[in-house]
Amino acid sequence: MARPRLSALSVLGFSALFMLTGCFGPPSPAPTSTSASPSPSASSATASPTSQTSAPVTASPTATAPPSSVPASPPATAEPSPTGLPEQVAPLTIYYVAVDDNGVSGPRIGCGDSLVATTTAPVRFTDQVGPSIGALLANKSRDVGMSGLVNVLYQSNLSYLGGELNGSTITIWLTGQFMLGGVCDIPRAKGQLEYTAMAASGATSAQVFVNGRPIDEVLSLK
Repeated sequence: MARPRLSALSVLGFSALFMLTGCFGPPSPAPTSTSASPSPSASSATASPTSQTSAPVTASPTATAPPSSVPASPPATAEPSPTGLPEQVAPLTIYYVAVDDNGVSGPRIGCGDSLVATTTAPVRFTDQVGPSIGALLANKSRDVGMSGLVNVLYQSNLSYLGGELNGSTITIWLTGQFMLGGVCDIPRAKGQLEYTAMAASGATSAQVFVNGRPIDEVLSLK
């Protein structure tokens, strides 16, 4: 059987079709760019530091009212911020008054009295200021055992709200009312609160606010 002959035009047509078909295929993938700078993440933002406005001063039971830069109430937050301090078990230091001791047994205050440090049984805490002030305010006895020391806050109805340490100054906020026995009880009550707060925080000065007002203003007889 004779094979059909292909004309020259037919050969040229097949060749052209083969060449055109070889030019098509899947598109080349777009090159991946590696030179673009990464967008900044939220974690790279720098938090603004908290300013500390209180300068270290020497503690004195007769200190004047705190400067206006100190907040009159504890910072309002949805949740209390963690202290970051390790939990520990240790005695608390509470200050009481030695009447007419004239500075022999401790810091001299008011009407010739002294403030004397006492210690409690060991308790568990992280922030020592709250438990120390709380223990002082919870004592509803005037006489401190057989020590001869006096607690002039025993009739007062006060509660601890919070505290803040700025440098070497501890600021505490209380709510409630004082119930004191006379003029000499004013420096005694102030001294008990301030020195107990300083002992708990390691501060060298203290500022006390009661119902948002400085303690000197609250206890003023004017």
